[in-house]
Amino acid sequence: MSVWALGLNHTTAPLDLRGRFAFALDQIAPTLHSLRSSFAGNSHPQVEAAIISTCNRTEIYCASEHIALDHTFGWLAQSGGVAPALLRSHAYTLHDDEAARHAFRVASGLDSMVLGEAQILGQMKDAVRAAETAGALGSTLNQLFQRSFAVAKEVRTATEIGAHSISMAAAAVRLAGQLFEDLRKTRVLFVGAGEMIDLAATHFAAKEPKAIAIANRTLERGEKLASRFGGEAMRLADLPARLAEFDIVISCTASTLPIIGLGAVERALKARKHRPMFMVDLAVPRDIEPEVKALEDIYLYTVDDLAQVVQQGQANRQAAVAQAEVIIDAGVQSFMHWLGQRGTVPLIQQLNAQADEWRAAEMARARKLLAKGESIETVLEAMSRGLTQKMMHGAMAELHAGDAASREQTAQTLSRLFLRKER
Repeated sequence: MSVWALGLNHTTAPLDLRGRFAFALDQIAPTLHSLRSSFAGNSHPQVEAAIISTCNRTEIYCASEHIALDHTFGWLAQSGGVAPALLRSHAYTLHDDEAARHAFRVASGLDSMVLGEAQILGQMKDAVRAAETAGALGSTLNQLFQRSFAVAKEVRTATEIGAHSISMAAAAVRLAGQLFEDLRKTRVLFVGAGEMIDLAATHFAAKEPKAIAIANRTLERGEKLASRFGGEAMRLADLPARLAEFDIVISCTASTLPIIGLGAVERALKARKHRPMFMVDLAVPRDIEPEVKALEDIYLYTVDDLAQVVQQGQANRQAAVAQAEVIIDAGVQSFMHWLGQRGTVPLIQQLNAQADEWRAAEMARARKLLAKGESIETVLEAMSRGLTQKMMHGAMAELHAGDAASREQTAQTLSRLFLRKER
């Protein structure tokens, strides 16, 4: 069995290209079905698959008898509507121990824009549950990911990899503080109600802004989040008309198209008499049209723009990284040992089936002898002799076959198998 992975992330691909390959959680199941169906016409009918898609990465993990990287690559390029050459110039491909090591590093927060951040672990678990629900997760990928989670837990327990880390939300607060002298005088709008917005709202609420509002497609979910911070909820449809009220806008939705356009921002600036607006677009694909960044009095940051801020303090965690890599190395070796053993499973099954067949035959023979009135001692002797002969027949035949060199090799193998001394 082989494992392979391919993907693109914040270090290899620009934001807009990553956006073409972003899959919302409810898109994972049909996307996995499409991927696995694409293998049906070739020699890889039983392919396990999982997709991890976040604002910083999209990665496909697969397992099958034979590696099919080129096929997976072609499928991904087609699904994103880009030329394979363009995708290849921004993607990475991994297999077997390299794929395992990458999965373990991602789960442990070593491959994140925010070194040591814990959010990716929850996102990976969501992706695994989605793959399992879709029926795309087999024993090999299940082992890979369960071991990834175990390694990540050990890394976070045994090292200080998460110490001093600056989250994307904390970075946004820091940048907003550089623009506005007193955040307590600002009005903050959060667009969306997912995990990232929840985290960002928690950080901004700690600064006690003048007002907080949540704009969400589903008003009920927005109200639930807003109530935690003493804010108000509004419908997403009301956003353009009310945009001018807010000094800070943080957006992160699962929309496939921008929901805050250039025209809406221009009108908001006019109504604000060009008082500055601080905007953060944490979504992939973008929630805010990129042309907005060119407007005067607009300070727009994307997830990639925050990279320099979140990297601060990384030097303090290099010792923890070295410790984490040791834990990951051990995890990779353990997984590869398990994967190697998987190749012997069919042989073990055949040996067990053969042994059961011999046992059943000798049991049937013993019952017949008992029925004829033979003594138990005679029957047990005959049964043990019959089993021994069946077990030794193949080995003895091999020992007497072939040339001298092959007989010597067979003799050494049989000695290891049958002449081991109990310790």
